[in-house]
Amino acid sequence: MERGKIKTERKGTYSGGGDWEGREKNINMVQPQKHYKVFFLAVIALLVAICVAEVPLCHPRHKATVVKMDEASLTVNNELDAEMVVSWLSDHCYQCVYQPLGVVPAGPGPGIPSSVDFTVGTQHGITLQFNSSLVSLELCKVHFHFWEHGNYSLWVKNLNDSSVVNCSIITDTEPVNSYLPIMVAFLLFTGLALLSAVGGTVMGLDVVKNLMFRLGNSMETERLINSELGFPGRTVETATDTILPTAAAPSRRLRSLDTFRGLSLVVMVFVNYGGGRYWFFRHESWNGLTVADLVFPWFVFIMGTSISLSVSSALRCGLSRFSLFTKAVWRSVQLFLIGLLIINPNYCQGPLSWDSLRIPGVLQRLAFSYLVVTSLDLCVAWNSLDNLPVDAWWYSAREFLLYWPAWLCVVVLETVWLCLTFLLPVPDCPSGYLGPGGIGDMGQYPNCTGGAAGYVDRWLLGENHIYQTPSSRVIYKSHMPFDPEGVLGSINSVFMAFLGLQAGKILLHYKDQHSSIMARFLIWSLVLGIISATLTKCSLNEGFIPINKNLWSLSYVTTLACFALLLLVSIYYTVDVKRWWSGAPFYYPGMNSILVYVGHEVLEEYFPFRWRMANSQSHAEHLTQNLVATSCWVLISFLLYRKNVFWKI
Repeated sequence: MERGKIKTERKGTYSGGGDWEGREKNINMVQPQKHYKVFFLAVIALLVAICVAEVPLCHPRHKATVVKMDEASLTVNNELDAEMVVSWLSDHCYQCVYQPLGVVPAGPGPGIPSSVDFTVGTQHGITLQFNSSLVSLELCKVHFHFWEHGNYSLWVKNLNDSSVVNCSIITDTEPVNSYLPIMVAFLLFTGLALLSAVGGTVMGLDVVKNLMFRLGNSMETERLINSELGFPGRTVETATDTILPTAAAPSRRLRSLDTFRGLSLVVMVFVNYGGGRYWFFRHESWNGLTVADLVFPWFVFIMGTSISLSVSSALRCGLSRFSLFTKAVWRSVQLFLIGLLIINPNYCQGPLSWDSLRIPGVLQRLAFSYLVVTSLDLCVAWNSLDNLPVDAWWYSAREFLLYWPAWLCVVVLETVWLCLTFLLPVPDCPSGYLGPGGIGDMGQYPNCTGGAAGYVDRWLLGENHIYQTPSSRVIYKSHMPFDPEGVLGSINSVFMAFLGLQAGKILLHYKDQHSSIMARFLIWSLVLGIISATLTKCSLNEGFIPINKNLWSLSYVTTLACFALLLLVSIYYTVDVKRWWSGAPFYYPGMNSILVYVGHEVLEEYFPFRWRMANSQSHAEHLTQNLVATSCWVLISFLLYRKNVFWKI
């Protein structure tokens, strides 16, 4: 597994939900005892997360120099009679130029080496290149993957033949296992999930139910039942849960959609809080995928599914399309404004300045995608699906063919994206450039980060109003501002939401036909997977359109939609078909998604979501803090669910 990044320093160092018709709760699937069990397990989860911090403290660390997280110590010993220039290149940097590391002076005498200490990164493998400083002749090249807090020595010397230079690396002190905390956390939470499953099975036994009933107070039992049946709670209408008005009549709720949404949201909160500072919980520098790159598209996808169900429900209730459209516009405006507020949080430094206000953002993209997809669905959605002619030639593919005008609009949008991306002239950049700029592509296009996508954002919004520190700066040393939530990428975000809308159409047209629903989900997943394989040529960097989260490339959308459908099939089968799983604990954040997302952004710097760590260079402490913070939001959403409180806009 590749692990590291390298960063240069001047002192000769480097480191490298939805529902069928409404927002009614599924009373039959939630028993009062389960709430207390979930509360108890949530508290245990917090304690488990805290215990993770103690695991790596038992690891002895032997290091000659002080190194930080994701770093190791390297001593270069030069026995040659000539000065050496050392350069480095990360395995994760595609078609990059070598970066200067430092100079190692010649040895003072035969067999007496000169030594220079360096700090190297441990996230990804690197290649070290040694050149003679006099004639720039390559002496040797070494590829190695350093590991965290290890001490290494690299010897450069002549063998018997003075013209042959030998380079070898020796491990002086064994590194620590930086992945131990996350492995322990995974095992503990897996054990907790198994304990919950076993507990739920035991509590469902008739013998246990009868025993609990006899031991319980009948008055208390009646109170719990009444509370579950729904004394009116405090609710306010929302945008990203069901997004549109719900039906007045009670109906069975699809818990799998809220579970899917909640799962995406919980992972999003965890990675936004830092993900234990592991590289695979951070966004990919350019092409490729990490865990952090999965969750936002999935959230957009399930939003599209909810739009389909909500629009259908509202139309059946007799609401006019114009009224639904005006409400969609108003909710999009609210989402956009909330997004502006939470991504420009320098209130303590004085009034916000328009000169540096960032305009694009996560909620802003959700607002745009929601408005476009809702508008499309309002144009093509049917008021009733009960009277369709079963003998029509298109009936077997009705979930697709009935909405061909909306698909035509999406095809036009994707054509616009393709034309702008590959045909728009960008000053000093080749046509169709999809690279990171900086030192990528052998340093030929340092100011071309993102190609047309970056150019359009800088032209429309201005350099000061987009993201200033994109992920490409870490590996590719790019210095141009680039926004991963920019204008061109929003077109493909609409496509992602529309694919979610298509999943909702399948749920509507094949209601309660579980086999048909899952079969169509799998077929769509297969088709999207084939499209992704074609666009990428099954490679990371060599395809026609590589998978790229920063650009929200077409292959990125088709790949993540493929994964989303596979995940949704699994959750739908276990939660709504077999009912092996209630969806807890992810179901609860999924019911209050806008509150959890906004809350975790606004309160990120406050206790108990963050505190001063004893060792800020420890993966274990960062992981503990991030797990506790994420668990707190799961617990908060559960308590709000129990009180029937949902923040909606």
